[in-house]
Amino acid sequence: MNEPEIQLKKQHKFHDYLYWNLVASVPIITACITMFKVSIALFGSYIALLVFMIIIIYRFFCSHCPHYINSEKVVKCMFIWGIPKYFKARPGPLNLFEKGISLIAPIVLIFFPIYWIRLYPDLLVIYLLSLAVFGMTIRRNECVRCIYFDCPANRVNIDIKNQSQ
Repeated sequence: MNEPEIQLKKQHKFHDYLYWNLVASVPIITACITMFKVSIALFGSYIALLVFMIIIIYRFFCSHCPHYINSEKVVKCMFIWGIPKYFKARPGPLNLFEKGISLIAPIVLIFFPIYWIRLYPDLLVIYLLSLAVFGMTIRRNECVRCIYFDCPANRVNIDIKNQSQ
């Protein structure tokens, strides 16, 4: 049986943004609930870390993405919608430093709350399962049709990449 032909996602719609942010919100809210239960100061620190890491990812990773580059004045992608393009668009592949930052920032966001979430086994299960669903769903539904060919997670078939360039 032949696999269905995959269409590249050249433009995100607002419902993509809503969907992916709802999926991503489950582990984030789970971590926030845990942090708040432990300490309001820890909760505030986690929110600050979350905002800081999102800005770092926006600067070093997103500014290379065609969805960022092709947006007019505001970004319209699956995770960021309506935010002004604060950083200069930088087409082309990420350099080694940018790849490192793009890998380290999400790892910090994922692992930082685990120390405290482990104190609440029910929240730990929700956190880990929701992260797994998020990761598997994005790999299955987005990475195979993403136009950001220089992304380290891109899984578009080489033939489709060659046809598009």
